[in-house]
Amino acid sequence: MPSQPFNNMNNDTICALATASGGALGIIRISGSQTFEILSRIFSKDLTIAKPNTIHYGHIYDRSCDAVSQHQSPIIPIDEALVSVFHSPHSYTGEDSAEISCHGSSYILNKVLELLVSNGCRMANPGEYTQRAFLNGKLDLSQAEAVADLIAASNEATHRLAMNQMRGQFSRELKRLRDQLLDMTALLELEIDFSEEDVEFADRQQLLQLAQTINHAITKLVNSFRTGNAIKNGVPVAIIGKTNVGKSTLLNRLLHDDRAIVSDIHGTTRDTIEDTINIGGITFRFIDTAGIRQTQDAVEQIGIQRTYAAIDKAQIVLWLIDAIPTDAEITNITTRTQGKTLIIVHNKIDKENSTPHPAVQHTRSPFANLHFGDTHYQSIKISAKLGTNIEQLEQLLVQATNLTPIEDTDIIVSNQRHVTALRQALEAITQVEHQIIQGISSDIITLDLHACIDSLSEIVGDISSDDTLQTIFSRFCVGK
Repeated sequence: MPSQPFNNMNNDTICALATASGGALGIIRISGSQTFEILSRIFSKDLTIAKPNTIHYGHIYDRSCDAVSQHQSPIIPIDEALVSVFHSPHSYTGEDSAEISCHGSSYILNKVLELLVSNGCRMANPGEYTQRAFLNGKLDLSQAEAVADLIAASNEATHRLAMNQMRGQFSRELKRLRDQLLDMTALLELEIDFSEEDVEFADRQQLLQLAQTINHAITKLVNSFRTGNAIKNGVPVAIIGKTNVGKSTLLNRLLHDDRAIVSDIHGTTRDTIEDTINIGGITFRFIDTAGIRQTQDAVEQIGIQRTYAAIDKAQIVLWLIDAIPTDAEITNITTRTQGKTLIIVHNKIDKENSTPHPAVQHTRSPFANLHFGDTHYQSIKISAKLGTNIEQLEQLLVQATNLTPIEDTDIIVSNQRHVTALRQALEAITQVEHQIIQGISSDIITLDLHACIDSLSEIVGDISSDDTLQTIFSRFCVGK
């Protein structure tokens, strides 16, 4: 993104390819005050007089001097195209804009872009169309971020999250909270203005109840981040255990792919291997880890440390065992998995001499009665090699997420920037509660009220630095 301030970037007319290359058709977007003048120089029709929200069939021509000098024809046809016309402010960006739909040849698309640039357009920066929509009041910042999430949506849940946010449900909830905070602030600031007359305009008990209500609403939004983050980024699941216990085999089985190297040699996996898959409508991010054992190998020791780091990041831990673990092993794992869901997976049941055919294996692990302290866990026995009870393990994983289906009316926070601001707002409104209870003066209370309001305002972009905006929009693809 350019270093110039965002409010100075709307002067240019921009263009960019909005579709992936290689398709039968391609779409090029143009936005800015000179859109129709520039288009009319390369299109067979005068679009400066075109009515808004209309589509025009015609041809793209190269009218450049070089082209004319090299050919007898005064103009060179490039392609036939459809041009959609949108007038300000009734467009995605809020500016005059158009979309050219032509054939998807990379030569044609590049040539059309070249003609647009040579006639006065500038190539758009990543996210500049959505950035202009934000600056022109078509979207607030949280809605603009939802556009990127919608493009990246890989399943129904992430799609629904993005659509709910883009439709403005989250923004409306924040506006409701800010309006309540502003009402509180106005009453307290009125008291400050009349402080010499010892007048109390705001009933402290009512203010406390309102602060508690706002606190509850913000807390609910903060708590929803666990669900939103899991849906958006996948539920992190660490697969741990001793060397050669079958961790890589299980990863491959769950992913239905030979993602990890499988070998009888101990210590084959030296680093973490990550991949994702959708199970029951939930995205899981599996992390295959190095086997936990005592070793003098410096590289393997690094891998084991990364195993422990993966446990720290995981929400669910699959602990693979093929023999009864020692008390020291139990203590080590249960200590490191506090606050997480632990599933003990007894693997290699296909190698047990006295067991019936794997197809009729019971899923309950014979180690289920082991004492694991206060750690909550479930257990299952499987054969990762044969695929025995893998479906039952997948069901356990889905249940362990404890994620409820998302309704159209649900407000779920899935953005790290949003939850950071909400936590700051929660801290401020909690301070307000304490100050009201302690009888602190109005001028002190209003400071934290303003801090709470500012934190909520950062989310929708009412208060945002250029650096923040550049960081957000630079993550968008070009053309959006």
